[in-house]
Amino acid sequence: MAISSEQAPSVETEVERLTTGADAAADTVKLDPKRWAALLVLLVSAFMDLLDGTIANVAAPSMQQELAAGYSAIQWVLVGYQLAFALTLILGGRLGDIFGRKRMFLIGVAGFTLTSLTAGLAQEPWQLVISRVLQGAFSGIMVPQVLSIIHVTFSDKERGTAFALHGLVGGLAATLGLALGGLMVEWDLFGLSWRLIFLVNVPIGLVGLLYGSKVITESKAPQALRLDLLGLVLATGGLVMLVYPLLQGRELGWPAWGYASMIASLPVLLGFVAWQRRKSRKDGSPLVELGLFRTRSFSSGLAVNLIFYVGMGMFTIGWTLYMQIGQGWSPMRAGLTSLPFCIGAFLTATTSVMVLVPKFGRKAMQLGAVVLVAGLGSYIWVAGEYGSDVTSWHLVVPLFLIGLGFGTVATPLPLIVTSEVPHKDAGSASGLVNTNTQLGFAIGGALVSVVFFGGLAGNTGAGVDQQIPQLRQDLVATAGVTPGEADTVIAAYRTCSVDRAGEKDLATVPESCTVAPLRDQKVTSVLAGYQEDATGTSFAASFQTLLWVFIGITAVVFLLMFAIPRRLRHEGEGAPEAGQATVS
Repeated sequence: MAISSEQAPSVETEVERLTTGADAAADTVKLDPKRWAALLVLLVSAFMDLLDGTIANVAAPSMQQELAAGYSAIQWVLVGYQLAFALTLILGGRLGDIFGRKRMFLIGVAGFTLTSLTAGLAQEPWQLVISRVLQGAFSGIMVPQVLSIIHVTFSDKERGTAFALHGLVGGLAATLGLALGGLMVEWDLFGLSWRLIFLVNVPIGLVGLLYGSKVITESKAPQALRLDLLGLVLATGGLVMLVYPLLQGRELGWPAWGYASMIASLPVLLGFVAWQRRKSRKDGSPLVELGLFRTRSFSSGLAVNLIFYVGMGMFTIGWTLYMQIGQGWSPMRAGLTSLPFCIGAFLTATTSVMVLVPKFGRKAMQLGAVVLVAGLGSYIWVAGEYGSDVTSWHLVVPLFLIGLGFGTVATPLPLIVTSEVPHKDAGSASGLVNTNTQLGFAIGGALVSVVFFGGLAGNTGAGVDQQIPQLRQDLVATAGVTPGEADTVIAAYRTCSVDRAGEKDLATVPESCTVAPLRDQKVTSVLAGYQEDATGTSFAASFQTLLWVFIGITAVVFLLMFAIPRRLRHEGEGAPEAGQATVS
């Protein structure tokens, strides 16, 4: 039966009930006395996984140099992990429902730990690629269990706190990966260089295995479920056809087959949906319980989550490019520059679920979106005002505001999405939430190619054109060339700069940069400063464009938040099974 808006209490009232434990029925449920110790294990494992996704990007140049690997091989070290992770999340979540969430979590941790060891010991590029792909697959088994165990272990009274801590860990891992990766590579502890970013997971994983086996209580779906193999094949095939071209599009030059693959993924995924409906009628054991999507808190929360992480995926990649390549900052400096973001996210990751959302409801999340836009707008101003002369101090306020907005919007989303999920489908729902997030990041990464790199060559050419009058004078006065020779040098310099901006691997030196006019030592000494300025200015301009797009995406997120229902109902208060309830 649908609930009218007049009968339904406000989201503020309901979320307050969620965090204060007003539900008397929930209070009568015997809670696991080891649940907070179990949460510690879950959060450390989630932090380890999220950290590895970021930290490897920072260490990629060192890997490439030490292993004498090609650019494509290193791309597979990064993309292979993401692809395997995205493809196993739904499977991992359902395996937890069927065989036990604790069991699958420990299997995931064990595999993640072992593949971290093999990655740290790799002597050949192919060994590192295989280790990373397997690491991503085991991570896809481990990570869905985190949200599902939180969902079934904690009462409504405590679940908000647990989700808040989970959101805090996610925000910190995403940003601290830059700083920690830079520190580990630059310090070169024990001569391990990049290998330490993988080997450090081994002792942490072993402790997690031993401690987790003692403090995590096993849980699974109350009725027997069977693994949907055909559904698994259809879901995996459809996601591969969609996600792989997104992840590798720029590297492959956006070939026609990539677009064909993404278009063809639609009928495959529609076939998956049709099979899930048939599977539900047949034996009640689909890979994904489609009835969950009939619940507004689940479907609207997923929609907000997807669009939000499209923007965050764009921002994260573009931000790294802007700092490390555009400004030429070291990984350690780039990481330390991110600390204001971490502080902002820390302040709101816990308060958004425990204080702001209970008091103001979804308006708190919308306020977070407004703060995020303010941070992005201030970043646009700083990037345009200071160009290549920007310092870390100039970015403190923009990054702090972005962190505040991120924590306020992102942290409550898993709680909203899973608020009405029955315990039997907790793993499946968790896998969907994480897959949804990864798909958002993949789409955001693909948009970087269009939004950021698409205008980089043009921005570089425009930047060089602004330098020409002063550059001509300096070449004549300092390098001792004639005005005619200066024009030849400037034309070669402009071509080189634009060609370099168009390279897939920005470390590659185009042939146009090795021509005779650019090999003179006096000429190169004059051009060095101009080239650094042109790179910084062009990357700043491209990053400004990306930030404007992110502002537009955030505006869409703000509007989508109105679809979140006024009342968030939970299984603990007697909500009907997913697929049998509607909320209006």
